[in-house]
Amino acid sequence: MGSEIPLPKWASEPCMMGIDEAGRGPVLGPMVYGCLYCSLSYQRTLSSLNFADSKTLKEEKREELFENLKADDSIGWAVDVIDPRELSAKMLKKSKINLNEISHDSAIGLVSRVLNLGVLLTEVYVDTVGDAEKYKMKLSERFPAIKFIVAKKADSLYPVVSGASIVAKVTRDRTLRDWVLEETAENMHRNFGSGYPGDPETKAWLRHHVHPIFGFPTLVRFSWGTCTSYFKDIVEVLWESDKMDEDGSSTSTRGSKRQMKLASIGFTGVKRKSEEIESSGKGRCKFFQARKLEQLSHF
Repeated sequence: MGSEIPLPKWASEPCMMGIDEAGRGPVLGPMVYGCLYCSLSYQRTLSSLNFADSKTLKEEKREELFENLKADDSIGWAVDVIDPRELSAKMLKKSKINLNEISHDSAIGLVSRVLNLGVLLTEVYVDTVGDAEKYKMKLSERFPAIKFIVAKKADSLYPVVSGASIVAKVTRDRTLRDWVLEETAENMHRNFGSGYPGDPETKAWLRHHVHPIFGFPTLVRFSWGTCTSYFKDIVEVLWESDKMDEDGSSTSTRGSKRQMKLASIGFTGVKRKSEEIESSGKGRCKFFQARKLEQLSHF
Protein backbone atom coordinates (compact mmCIF):
# COMPACT_ATOMS: atom_id res chain seq x y z
CA MET A 1 0.00 0.00 0.00
CA GLY A 2 1.39 3.41 -0.92
CA SER A 3 2.60 5.47 -3.85
CA GLU A 4 4.42 2.61 -5.52
CA ILE A 5 3.26 2.82 -9.17
CA PRO A 6 4.34 4.26 -11.52
CA LEU A 7 8.01 4.73 -10.71
CA PRO A 8 8.91 8.46 -10.90
CA LYS A 9 11.87 9.69 -12.95
CA TRP A 10 13.66 11.04 -9.88
CA ALA A 11 13.81 7.51 -8.43
CA SER A 12 16.86 6.77 -10.60
CA GLU A 13 18.78 9.51 -8.74
CA PRO A 14 20.31 8.85 -5.29
CA CYS A 15 17.40 8.79 -2.85
CA MET A 16 16.80 8.93 0.88
CA MET A 17 14.14 7.24 3.00
CA GLY A 18 12.71 7.71 6.49
CA ILE A 19 11.00 4.93 8.47
CA ASP A 20 8.81 5.19 11.56
CA GLU A 21 5.96 3.34 13.28
CA ALA A 22 2.61 4.08 14.90
CA GLY A 23 0.69 1.93 17.35
CA ARG A 24 3.49 0.04 19.07
CA GLY A 25 1.99 0.40 22.55
CA PRO A 26 -1.81 0.07 22.17
CA VAL A 27 -3.65 -3.12 23.11
CA LEU A 28 -6.13 -2.55 20.27
CA GLY A 29 -5.67 -2.47 16.53
CA PRO A 30 -2.72 -2.88 14.17
CA MET A 31 0.83 -1.64 14.39
CA VAL A 32 1.72 0.36 11.29
CA TYR A 33 5.16 0.96 9.82
CA GLY A 34 5.43 3.77 7.32
CA CYS A 35 8.15 5.09 5.06
CA LEU A 36 8.66 8.20 3.00
CA TYR A 37 11.30 8.56 0.29
CA CYS A 38 12.53 11.19 -2.14
CA SER A 39 15.65 12.18 -4.03
CA LEU A 40 18.55 13.66 -2.06
CA SER A 41 18.21 16.79 -4.18
CA TYR A 42 14.70 17.30 -2.76
CA GLN A 43 15.93 17.29 0.86
CA ARG A 44 15.94 21.08 1.29
CA THR A 45 12.40 21.40 -0.06
CA LEU A 46 11.29 18.52 2.19
CA SER A 47 12.56 20.48 5.21
CA SER A 48 10.21 23.34 4.31
CA LEU A 49 7.04 21.21 4.25
CA ASN A 50 6.48 21.54 8.01
CA PHE A 51 6.60 17.83 8.75
CA ALA A 52 7.04 17.10 12.45
CA ASP A 53 6.80 14.17 14.84
CA SER A 54 3.18 13.08 14.38
CA LYS A 55 2.67 12.85 18.15
CA THR A 56 3.17 16.62 18.42
CA LEU A 57 0.49 17.42 15.83
CA LYS A 58 -3.27 17.51 16.08
CA GLU A 59 -5.23 15.02 14.00
CA GLU A 60 -6.49 17.68 11.58
CA LYS A 61 -2.93 18.84 10.88
CA ARG A 62 -1.67 15.28 10.37
CA GLU A 63 -4.47 14.63 7.89
CA GLU A 64 -3.66 17.84 6.02
CA LEU A 65 0.06 17.04 5.80
CA PHE A 66 -0.68 13.48 4.68
CA GLU A 67 -2.89 14.69 1.84
CA ASN A 68 -0.19 17.20 0.86
CA LEU A 69 2.57 14.60 0.66
CA LYS A 70 0.30 12.23 -1.27
CA ALA A 71 -0.22 14.95 -3.86
CA ASP A 72 3.50 15.74 -4.11
CA ASP A 73 4.98 14.03 -7.17
CA SER A 74 8.47 14.35 -5.69
CA ILE A 75 7.65 12.11 -2.70
CA GLY A 76 7.00 8.38 -2.48
CA TRP A 77 5.57 6.50 0.49
CA ALA A 78 4.49 3.03 1.60
CA VAL A 79 3.07 1.33 4.69
CA ASP A 80 3.05 -2.07 6.34
CA VAL A 81 -0.11 -2.66 8.40
CA ILE A 82 0.47 -5.49 10.90
CA ASP A 83 -2.82 -7.03 12.03
CA PRO A 84 -3.35 -7.47 15.81
CA ARG A 85 -3.92 -11.21 15.24
CA GLU A 86 -0.53 -11.49 13.54
CA LEU A 87 1.15 -9.64 16.41
CA SER A 88 -0.37 -11.95 19.02
CA ALA A 89 0.26 -15.11 16.99
CA LYS A 90 3.96 -14.29 16.59
CA MET A 91 4.42 -13.29 20.21
CA LEU A 92 2.70 -16.43 21.52
CA LYS A 93 4.03 -19.05 19.12
CA LYS A 94 6.33 -21.78 20.39
CA SER A 95 9.39 -20.00 18.98
CA LYS A 96 8.31 -16.56 20.12
CA ILE A 97 8.99 -13.48 18.01
CA ASN A 98 9.12 -10.37 20.18
CA LEU A 99 7.84 -6.94 19.23
CA ASN A 100 11.32 -5.61 18.44
CA GLU A 101 11.93 -8.41 15.94
CA ILE A 102 8.54 -7.83 14.35
CA SER A 103 9.40 -4.13 14.05
CA HIS A 104 12.81 -4.84 12.53
CA ASP A 105 11.28 -7.24 10.01
CA SER A 106 8.70 -4.65 9.00
CA ALA A 107 11.33 -1.96 8.43
CA ILE A 108 13.48 -4.39 6.43
CA GLY A 109 10.42 -5.30 4.39
CA LEU A 110 9.76 -1.67 3.51
CA VAL A 111 13.37 -1.11 2.40
CA SER A 112 13.22 -4.25 0.27
CA ARG A 113 9.89 -3.24 -1.25
CA VAL A 114 11.13 0.20 -2.30
CA LEU A 115 14.41 -1.20 -3.66
CA ASN A 116 12.45 -3.78 -5.67
CA LEU A 117 10.50 -0.95 -7.24
CA GLY A 118 13.78 0.29 -8.70
CA VAL A 119 14.32 3.26 -6.37
CA LEU A 120 18.03 4.07 -5.89
CA LEU A 121 18.14 4.22 -2.10
CA THR A 122 21.48 5.42 -0.76
CA GLU A 123 20.47 6.73 2.70
CA VAL A 124 17.86 5.46 5.16
CA TYR A 125 16.94 7.16 8.43
CA VAL A 126 15.23 5.03 11.08
CA ASP A 127 13.69 5.74 14.47
CA THR A 128 15.37 3.11 16.63
CA VAL A 129 13.72 0.09 18.20
CA GLY A 130 15.98 -1.38 20.86
CA ASP A 131 19.72 -0.73 20.80
CA ALA A 132 20.47 1.74 18.00
CA GLU A 133 23.95 0.40 17.15
CA LYS A 134 22.83 -3.22 16.99
CA TYR A 135 19.83 -2.24 14.86
CA LYS A 136 22.07 -0.26 12.52
CA MET A 137 24.46 -3.21 12.19
CA LYS A 138 21.56 -5.54 11.39
CA LEU A 139 20.29 -3.23 8.65
CA SER A 140 23.76 -2.55 7.21
CA GLU A 141 24.54 -6.26 6.98
CA ARG A 142 21.29 -6.81 5.10
CA PHE A 143 21.73 -3.80 2.79
CA PRO A 144 25.48 -3.03 2.59
CA ALA A 145 25.10 -0.48 -0.23
CA ILE A 146 22.89 1.80 1.90
CA LYS A 147 24.03 4.25 4.58
CA PHE A 148 21.82 3.83 7.66
CA ILE A 149 21.27 6.45 10.37
CA VAL A 150 19.47 4.89 13.36
CA ALA A 151 18.63 7.24 16.22
CA LYS A 152 16.29 7.83 19.12
CA LYS A 153 13.64 10.46 18.40
CA ALA A 154 14.59 10.38 14.72
CA ASP A 155 11.04 11.53 13.95
CA SER A 156 11.86 14.88 15.57
CA LEU A 157 15.39 15.13 14.13
CA TYR A 158 14.99 14.31 10.43
CA PRO A 159 12.14 15.65 8.25
CA VAL A 160 12.14 12.47 6.15
CA VAL A 161 11.38 10.44 9.30
CA SER A 162 8.84 13.03 10.44
CA GLY A 163 7.06 12.50 7.13
CA ALA A 164 7.16 8.73 7.63
CA SER A 165 5.73 9.25 11.12
CA ILE A 166 2.76 11.10 9.65
CA VAL A 167 2.23 8.38 7.04
CA ALA A 168 2.20 5.68 9.73
CA LYS A 169 0.05 7.58 12.24
CA VAL A 170 -2.64 8.69 9.80
CA THR A 171 -2.82 5.21 8.27
CA ARG A 172 -3.26 3.61 11.71
CA ASP A 173 -5.86 6.18 12.79
CA ARG A 174 -7.87 5.62 9.61
CA THR A 175 -7.56 1.84 9.91
CA LEU A 176 -8.81 1.90 13.50
CA ARG A 177 -11.56 4.38 12.68
CA ASP A 178 -12.82 2.23 9.79
CA TRP A 179 -12.28 -1.13 11.52
CA VAL A 180 -15.15 -3.53 10.88
CA LEU A 181 -15.73 -5.83 13.85
CA GLU A 182 -16.03 -9.39 12.56
CA GLU A 183 -17.88 -10.52 15.66
CA THR A 184 -21.66 -10.19 15.59
CA ALA A 185 -22.75 -10.28 19.24
CA GLU A 186 -25.60 -7.88 19.94
CA ASN A 187 -23.73 -6.03 22.69
CA MET A 188 -20.70 -5.16 20.53
CA HIS A 189 -19.87 -1.46 20.19
CA ARG A 190 -16.97 0.68 18.96
CA ASN A 191 -16.50 3.06 21.89
CA PHE A 192 -13.02 1.74 22.65
CA GLY A 193 -11.23 5.05 23.18
CA SER A 194 -7.59 5.46 22.16
CA GLY A 195 -6.75 1.75 22.40
CA TYR A 196 -3.94 2.38 24.90
CA PRO A 197 -3.84 0.17 28.02
CA GLY A 198 -4.14 3.13 30.42
CA ASP A 199 -7.22 4.64 28.77
CA PRO A 200 -10.30 4.14 31.05
CA GLU A 201 -12.55 3.89 27.99
CA THR A 202 -10.31 1.18 26.50
CA LYS A 203 -10.28 -0.72 29.82
CA ALA A 204 -14.07 -0.58 30.01
CA TRP A 205 -14.35 -1.83 26.42
CA LEU A 206 -12.03 -4.77 27.11
CA ARG A 207 -13.94 -5.69 30.26
CA HIS A 208 -17.26 -5.54 28.40
CA HIS A 209 -16.08 -7.47 25.33
CA VAL A 210 -14.20 -10.44 26.78
CA HIS A 211 -16.09 -13.68 26.16
CA PRO A 212 -15.73 -16.48 28.75
CA ILE A 213 -15.07 -19.07 26.02
CA PHE A 214 -13.92 -17.25 22.88
CA GLY A 215 -11.85 -14.53 24.53
CA PHE A 216 -11.51 -11.14 22.88
CA PRO A 217 -12.61 -9.80 19.48
CA THR A 218 -9.98 -9.89 16.74
CA LEU A 219 -9.30 -6.18 17.24
CA VAL A 220 -7.49 -7.02 20.50
CA ARG A 221 -3.80 -7.93 20.83
CA PHE A 222 -4.55 -10.67 23.31
CA SER A 223 -0.83 -11.37 23.85
CA TRP A 224 -0.54 -8.05 25.73
CA GLY A 225 -0.15 -8.38 29.50
CA THR A 226 -3.00 -5.89 29.78
CA CYS A 227 -5.42 -8.67 28.82
CA THR A 228 -4.36 -11.10 31.55
CA SER A 229 -6.48 -9.54 34.29
CA TYR A 230 -9.63 -10.05 32.23
CA PHE A 231 -9.22 -13.82 32.11
CA LYS A 232 -10.10 -14.47 35.77
CA ASP A 233 -13.63 -15.59 34.85
CA ILE A 234 -12.59 -17.38 31.66
CA VAL A 235 -13.85 -20.93 31.12
CA GLU A 236 -11.19 -23.64 31.32
CA VAL A 237 -10.80 -25.54 28.06
CA LEU A 238 -9.87 -29.23 28.27
CA TRP A 239 -9.10 -31.62 25.47
CA GLU A 240 -8.48 -35.32 25.28
CA SER A 241 -5.01 -36.58 24.48
CA ASP A 242 -3.36 -39.95 24.19
CA LYS A 243 -1.48 -41.01 27.29
CA MET A 244 2.27 -40.54 26.99
CA ASP A 245 4.84 -43.07 28.11
CA GLU A 246 7.86 -42.06 30.15
CA ASP A 247 9.97 -41.95 27.00
CA GLY A 248 7.58 -39.42 25.49
CA SER A 249 5.90 -41.76 23.00
CA SER A 250 2.13 -41.84 22.81
CA THR A 251 -0.03 -44.93 23.12
CA SER A 252 -3.50 -45.60 21.84
CA THR A 253 -4.55 -48.07 24.54
CA ARG A 254 -8.26 -47.79 25.15
CA GLY A 255 -9.04 -45.99 28.39
CA SER A 256 -5.55 -44.58 28.80
CA LYS A 257 -6.55 -41.02 28.02
CA ARG A 258 -5.85 -37.96 30.12
CA GLN A 259 -7.00 -34.37 30.07
CA MET A 260 -4.71 -31.54 29.01
CA LYS A 261 -5.58 -28.00 30.06
CA LEU A 262 -5.56 -24.84 27.97
CA ALA A 263 -5.48 -22.01 30.48
CA SER A 264 -5.77 -18.35 29.65
CA ILE A 265 -4.37 -17.77 26.20
CA GLY A 266 -1.48 -20.22 26.13
CA PHE A 267 -0.42 -23.68 27.23
CA THR A 268 0.29 -23.85 30.96
CA GLY A 269 0.78 -26.57 33.53
CA VAL A 270 2.10 -29.01 30.91
CA LYS A 271 5.68 -30.26 30.80
CA ARG A 272 7.79 -29.26 27.81
CA LYS A 273 7.97 -32.82 26.44
CA SER A 274 4.19 -33.15 26.59
CA GLU A 275 3.81 -29.84 24.81
CA GLU A 276 6.14 -30.94 22.02
CA ILE A 277 4.19 -34.16 21.48
CA GLU A 278 0.92 -32.26 21.44
CA SER A 279 2.22 -29.83 18.81
CA SER A 280 3.60 -32.66 16.67
CA GLY A 281 0.12 -34.03 16.06
CA LYS A 282 1.02 -37.50 17.38
CA GLY A 283 -0.56 -36.96 20.76
CA ARG A 284 -3.73 -35.31 19.58
CA CYS A 285 -7.02 -37.08 20.16
CA LYS A 286 -8.62 -39.75 18.05
CA PHE A 287 -9.59 -37.44 15.16
CA PHE A 288 -5.90 -37.25 14.14
CA GLN A 289 -5.10 -40.81 15.10
CA ALA A 290 -7.97 -42.28 13.10
CA ARG A 291 -6.86 -40.37 10.01
CA LYS A 292 -3.17 -41.13 10.59
CA LEU A 293 -2.36 -37.41 10.49
CA GLU A 294 1.05 -36.14 11.52
CA GLN A 295 2.85 -32.83 11.24
CA LEU A 296 5.69 -33.02 8.72
CA SER A 297 8.79 -30.88 9.07
CA HIS A 298 10.50 -32.22 5.92
CA PHE A 299 9.02 -33.15 2.57
